[in-house]
Amino acid sequence: MDLGLAFLRGLMAAVNPCGFVLLPTYLFYFLGLEAGRVSTQRATVRRALVVSGAVTAGFMAVFVVIGLISELITKEVEQYSKYVTGVVGAAFVVIGIAMLFGHRVPFVTPRLDVGRRDRTVRSMFVYGIAYAVVSLSCTLVLFLPTIFGTGRRDGVLAGVVSGGAFALGMGLLVTALTITLAVANHGLLRALRSAAEHIERISAVLVMLSGAYLLYYFWVVDVNLEDTRITNAVDRPQRWLQRVLDERWPLAAVVLGAVVVGAIAFVALRHQPDREAPVRSTVRERLDEPIS
Repeated sequence: MDLGLAFLRGLMAAVNPCGFVLLPTYLFYFLGLEAGRVSTQRATVRRALVVSGAVTAGFMAVFVVIGLISELITKEVEQYSKYVTGVVGAAFVVIGIAMLFGHRVPFVTPRLDVGRRDRTVRSMFVYGIAYAVVSLSCTLVLFLPTIFGTGRRDGVLAGVVSGGAFALGMGLLVTALTITLAVANHGLLRALRSAAEHIERISAVLVMLSGAYLLYYFWVVDVNLEDTRITNAVDRPQRWLQRVLDERWPLAAVVLGAVVVGAIAFVALRHQPDREAPVRSTVRERLDEPIS
């Protein structure tokens, strides 16, 4: 049982070429959500932990379920998983258009309304599911030997532990990026002030463009087995990041782990009550708050 290899596979899954475009979209989406709140930095970091945990949970839930199914019908799952990319891409285009016109799709669009239930965690869990479904054709080959291959070879417990290392690799990367953005959010408010009236529309456009790219990727790469300047332009930073993580994964594990552990300690040990005001009705009102 090689836990280091399982952890590395988890890191690779987070930046896989099929779903890579959804990672920056998620981060910008989180930034837009936080821009609509008035809260302490401690509360923001806590939400970053919860939201990224929800994305990771949704991602892993899909792979565990599909992994169990594929143990019975491996060939069929691998053959048809690529078509899901097209379905998810179309769904993202529809959701992005709906957001652009101010509509909120239940269970999908994160939003916190005054006096209502917070749908952010639930929505981010769904986003994690979409992230995983789009990534199936690229990462299922990494996931299956990590859990089920190890389980057959070394026993069920070894498979579970190996799967935990895989989830840790994926989750640490997503969580560390979210925490970094949460900490930087306060300083970013100045830069975002001039675009305050448009930030929600920018998020909607990013979701829509992500869906359009997934549709394009599905047709060009999955169906026609080709590549273009567009796919190569998106794949270039993805391949660079994968190469860096592959060559320096122990250092990445230490850095990402330190960020996450530090955030947990900051939230758990700082004895300061959270002062979180109700969410503003518009992002403009949030960004007009003075920055201390």
